Amino acid sequence: MAEAAAQDLLLAAAFVSDAQYNRNIPFKTSPEAVRLYRLYNHWMMRTATYFFIFLNLSLALFEEPAVYALPFLATSVLEVLCLLVFLGRLIHFAKVTLHNVFWKDTKNICIMVAILLSLTDLAVYGVLRLYGVRSIRWSRIVRPVFLINFAESRQIRRAFRSIRNTLPEITYVFLLFMFSLLMFSLMALKLFGERNLQTAEGLPYFRNYLEIVFDLYVLVTTANSPDVMMPAFDFSSWYALFFIAFVIVNTYIFMSLFLAVVYNNYKKHLKNEIRKLAYMKRRKMVEAFNLLKEEEGEQFVVKEARWKQLVKLVAPDTSNSHRELLLRISDDEQKGFVDKKSFMQLADLLNIQVVTLRIRRHPLARWAPALYGSTPSRLLRGAVRHRAFVWTYDAIILINAVFIALDEESPYISYAEWVFLALYIIEILLKVYTYEPREFFGKTQFWNWFDTLIIFAALTATILNATLKSTMKYNSQQILDIVFILRVLRLIRIVDSIQRFQVIMNTLINIVPTMLTFGGLTVVVYCVFAIIGMELFHGKIQYFPANSNAPHALECGNPALKDSLFARGRYCKNNFNDFASSFIVLMELTVVNQWHDIPCGAHSQLDPWDLGLMVLEGVQPAKLYFIAFHIVMVIIIVNIFVSFILEAFFVEYSLEKSEVETAIEQKIQELGMGVQEDDLQQEQLLDNMESVEHELEGEGGMKAQSKGLVFKIASKRYRTVDALLQRMFEAEIPLEDEGPSFEEILNLSPSSAVSRSPSSESAA
Repeated sequence: MAEAAAQDLLLAAAFVSDAQYNRNIPFKTSPEAVRLYRLYNHWMMRTATYFFIFLNLSLALFEEPAVYALPFLATSVLEVLCLLVFLGRLIHFAKVTLHNVFWKDTKNICIMVAILLSLTDLAVYGVLRLYGVRSIRWSRIVRPVFLINFAESRQIRRAFRSIRNTLPEITYVFLLFMFSLLMFSLMALKLFGERNLQTAEGLPYFRNYLEIVFDLYVLVTTANSPDVMMPAFDFSSWYALFFIAFVIVNTYIFMSLFLAVVYNNYKKHLKNEIRKLAYMKRRKMVEAFNLLKEEEGEQFVVKEARWKQLVKLVAPDTSNSHRELLLRISDDEQKGFVDKKSFMQLADLLNIQVVTLRIRRHPLARWAPALYGSTPSRLLRGAVRHRAFVWTYDAIILINAVFIALDEESPYISYAEWVFLALYIIEILLKVYTYEPREFFGKTQFWNWFDTLIIFAALTATILNATLKSTMKYNSQQILDIVFILRVLRLIRIVDSIQRFQVIMNTLINIVPTMLTFGGLTVVVYCVFAIIGMELFHGKIQYFPANSNAPHALECGNPALKDSLFARGRYCKNNFNDFASSFIVLMELTVVNQWHDIPCGAHSQLDPWDLGLMVLEGVQPAKLYFIAFHIVMVIIIVNIFVSFILEAFFVEYSLEKSEVETAIEQKIQELGMGVQEDDLQQEQLLDNMESVEHELEGEGGMKAQSKGLVFKIASKRYRTVDALLQRMFEAEIPLEDEGPSFEEILNLSPSSAVSRSPSSESAA
C-alpha cells in the first residue's frame, strides 16, 4: 500500500511538473517509465543535449572550407559522438513515450533519418577522401534538424509551424506583388530601354528585362535608392514619378500587406497553441489530483502531508518557508487539506516568483548601537534612502558623461575625474553604511555589484594611469574612459523608474525568451543558406591584405570583378569561403541596407544585393539564392518576429495581476509580511529570487520584527507573453471542465470550438 502511494505521488509530481513547464509529452505511467521521464527532463540532460546540438552545428567552422581547419579524423570523431548522443537521447525518449505515439511523431522520424543520412554521408565522404576524390558533404545541411526536432525545442518548432501556417496566405500576396513588380519592370523597359541611358559606372541602364526586375526588387528593400533612379532622373525630372509610384505601391503597400497577413495568421494560430497549452495543463493537474485525492465529507481533497510531499518533489529547491507560504494560500482556512480548486492552481503558484528576504540587523547596529542609532546616523541613513539621493547621483553621472566627452588633455578634466571618482566611492560607502552589507551585495543585486566593481576598477585604472604617466611616457586614458563610460549605463535605471517607460521595459524583458527562440530559428536558416552558399560560391572571391602584390589582388582574386564597385570598395571579406564569413554576409543581407566602404579613408556605397552579381559575374541564377534568402529571412521570419512584439505590447497593456498573484499578496499581508523563522527549519534564500534592500529597513531603522522572513511578489517583468495569454484563456475554463483527453488536445485544430470572450478574442 505504501509503495503504491509512493508511486502515485511520483506520477502526480510528473504531471504537476509538466503543467508547470507546459510540457505536452504523453509519457508512460509505469513507475520505471516515470523515473526515466523525470530523468529525461532533468536540467543537466537538457543542457547536455543543447551542448551537443550546438557542437554539431559548430563543426562547420572546422571542416573544409574552414576558419580553423581540423583534421578530418577529429571532426569525424566529434560528429559521430554527437550522433551517438542524439541516438541515446532518442532511445531515452522512446522508453518513456507510448510506442504508438513515438512512431507517429514526425520529429522522431526526422531525427532518425537525419542520423542515418549523416552517418552514410560521413562514411561515403571518408572513403572517397581516401582515394583522393573530392566530394560534397551534403548531409551538413540536415544538421539543423536536430535543433528543431528534439522535444526541448518546442518553441522553435512552434515558430516553424507559424511559418508553415502563414505560407498559404503569404503566397497570394506574394503573387500579386510579383505581378506588380513584373508590370513595373515592363514599363521601365519601355520607358528607359531605348533612351541609351547609362549608369554612373558607364553600364547600360534598364535595357535587360531580368536586370530590371532584379534592380526594382532591390528598390523595394530601399537598398539601392536613389542610385537606381538617378540616370532616369538626370535625363528628366518627370521620371521620378515612376519611381515614387513604384515605391508607394510595392515598398509601402505590399510590404505592409506582408506584415498584416503574417500578423493575422500568427495571431490566429497563436490562439490555437495557447488553447492546447491551457487544456493540457488543466488535464495534467486533474490527473495529479485524481491520484492523490481522498474523500473528506462530501468532497475530494488532498491532505496537507501529501501536498507537502508533492511540492517537495516538484520543486526540491524551494525553501520550507516558501512551501509554508504556498500551503497557507492553498489551505486558506487551515483545515489540514487542499480542495480541488486550490490544487488546480498549484502549477501557477510554483511559477510565480516570490522574493524571500531574511531580516538582518546591520553589523554596526550590533557592534556600536549607540553610534548607529544616534540622531545624526538616522538622519544620514534617511537621506541615503531618499529618492533625492538617487536623483543627485544620476545628475552627477550625467555631468560626468559630459566631462568624459571633453578634451582629455586638459588638466582640469583630469582633476575632475578624481572628484567624480571620490563622489562615487562616497556613494558606495554611504550605501553600505545604510543597508545591511550581505543584502546590499546579495547574489541578485546586479546594479550594486556593477557599481562597486566599476568604481574600484576606475580607481585602480586611475592610480595605475597616474603612476605610469609620472614614470614613463605611457597613457592608458582610453582604458580609463571606457571604465567611466560604463558608469553612464546606470542611467538605464532612470528610464526604468519612469512609469510610462515601464511597459516598454517590461515588454523588452518579456520578449527575451522569444528572442532566444527566433535566435534559434535564425541559426537554422543561416546554417542552411551558409552551407549552400559555401558549396555554390566558395573560392569565387578572395581576400588579400591592402599591401598585397598577388595577381588580381585588386579584383578580390576574380578578374571578372575588375573595376567593379565590389572590388573598388574592398568588400573582398564578404565571401562564402568559410562558415564564419558566410554568416557575416547573411547578416549583412538580413539588415537589407547599403554597405559602407572603409578602405584607405575612402567612402563609397555599395548595394548589398549586387553581391549576387559580383560573386558569379553574369550568371543570373546566382541572384536567386539571395532573393530566396531575402524572402525567407526578411519577409517571413522578421515579420513573424515583429508580430510577436506587437502581441507582446498588446498583452502588456491589457493585462493586470492574476488572481493567484493577488491571493499570494493578500496572504503575505495577512501573515504580517512574513512566516516566523522559529517555526521552520533550514531557512535559506531561494536561488532564483531577487531581494530589495529598501524593504529591509524602515525610516527609523530596523523593523520591529528583528528575527524572521519577509516575502514579496517578484516583478511582473519575469512573466512571458505565452504565460499571460494562457492565463487569460484558463480564466474562461470553468473548474468543473476537465478539458478534452490528451489525444483530443493534441489533435485540436484552429477551427475547434472554444469558449469566446472579448478579452481572449482581442488579445489572442
